[in-house]
Amino acid sequence: MRGPVVVVGDTLLDRDVEGLVNRLCPDSPVPVLDETSAVDRPGGAGLAAVFAASQGADVVLVTALADDAGGARLSALLAAAGVRVYPLALSGATPEKIRLRARGRVLLRHDRGGASGEPGQPSDEVLRVLAAASAVLVSDYGRGVARQPALRAALAATRAPVVWDPHPRGPAAVPGVHLVTPNESEVRELVPTVPGASRLATASQGAQGLRRRWRAGAVAVTLGGDGALLCHAGSTPLVVPTAGSAEGDTCGAGDRFAAAAGLALAQGALVSEAVQAAVAEASAYVAGGGVATALPAPERAVGVRAEAGPRGSRWGTSQPGGERVGVAAVAALLAEVRGDGGTVVATGGCFDLLHAGHVATLQAARQLGDCLIVCVNSDDSVAGLKGPQRPVLPEGDRARLLAALSCVDAVVVFDEPTPEAVLSWVRPDVWVKGGDYASGVGDAATLPEAEVLRRWGGNTVVVPYLDGCSTSDLIARSAAGQAVGAGGEPPPVGVTTEVTSMPERTR
Repeated sequence: MRGPVVVVGDTLLDRDVEGLVNRLCPDSPVPVLDETSAVDRPGGAGLAAVFAASQGADVVLVTALADDAGGARLSALLAAAGVRVYPLALSGATPEKIRLRARGRVLLRHDRGGASGEPGQPSDEVLRVLAAASAVLVSDYGRGVARQPALRAALAATRAPVVWDPHPRGPAAVPGVHLVTPNESEVRELVPTVPGASRLATASQGAQGLRRRWRAGAVAVTLGGDGALLCHAGSTPLVVPTAGSAEGDTCGAGDRFAAAAGLALAQGALVSEAVQAAVAEASAYVAGGGVATALPAPERAVGVRAEAGPRGSRWGTSQPGGERVGVAAVAALLAEVRGDGGTVVATGGCFDLLHAGHVATLQAARQLGDCLIVCVNSDDSVAGLKGPQRPVLPEGDRARLLAALSCVDAVVVFDEPTPEAVLSWVRPDVWVKGGDYASGVGDAATLPEAEVLRRWGGNTVVVPYLDGCSTSDLIARSAAGQAVGAGGEPPPVGVTTEVTSMPERTR
């Protein structure tokens, strides 16, 4: 494949709550579910992206993320699955689908998140990655991403094969897509057919009508356990049956089908070959236990969810440090600053043994915008980076000390080795690092976060480093019984910054 597989669409937060039912509610004749476990996973376009990444593909997800705990949780889950997220801003809340299950059967689905929010404009980097894709999958869940005008123009212009997984509430596919993949009920909603016709005739007539209306190369109607029916320019449809029984949990089977078809097209398969591969993949997925067994371990190994924030990550959990620490604090700050049209600045690091060099960097960073969010490596993350003897101070103390500084507006602790996931959620306008992270002025290649910031049009900035300040040196000098202190005075407030690219607005 010459470029990444790009998935475009609406991402939801799915949660399966498993439990036992042993009694009825005393005030209403409904079952009472005693929760035993819960599993979070990306849904919608996010699930399709995870499926593609699990097959070893280089996957980019273009989706809209809200500034709330759900958006933070999705960022962490997608990063853990190896998906590179190119986020768009999303007004409103993260859509969530919660399935309450007992003995493997769904008792009730609880949807929340309200009406669809408006996705923001894609950055130039998003448009570039679409142009360089080896294949594009549009996973439309009817919440607005597939309607975004700039994205639609880029999808119409790309030379890559495009698979369009439609939704009855979504827009028409852009003209010229290679393959449209509705299920039976979706094609009946999209194209009314003659009542009383057989199942195959209804699917064939609907597929041909949709293909002509949308000027698509082909339409494959998925038929559940009976495979798929492919209609193209010829008059005779191709029926692709399943290899055997495919009974089981079908949640996510359509996403698995569309992702498999997109991967096959990216590797040069004919449309008919791609549909055959997709039927085989989706059938094996359902027969193998569905979404409960198909996702990578980080998405499955989640116990009972005790808090509203991300599980398996420190984001949003109960963090010491008061109202300025955690996902809720960051989300409230983002809503306020972005609502006023302000500039969001972020920085990150271990911040073990807070010293004058840290303070100088934080003060300089705060001057570049209207708020400063500090992303702090968790204890596990620090130990992985620095060794088992670090950190000296636990993450709660480090977060509390940072939150107490007047130049810091909010703090969030993350578990991952790099801040990529938390950055994809926060989407700062400016990311700041001390000058020891760059080998020279304008040397953006030495800042690993620079590529991440470009995904939404953010900027990376380097501020001068205060010479003589190093946590490792302080620890070594303290162990040797030497006096510890800064090697010089901190730079004055208003220090001139060295930048890899300057933000449009600074203050």
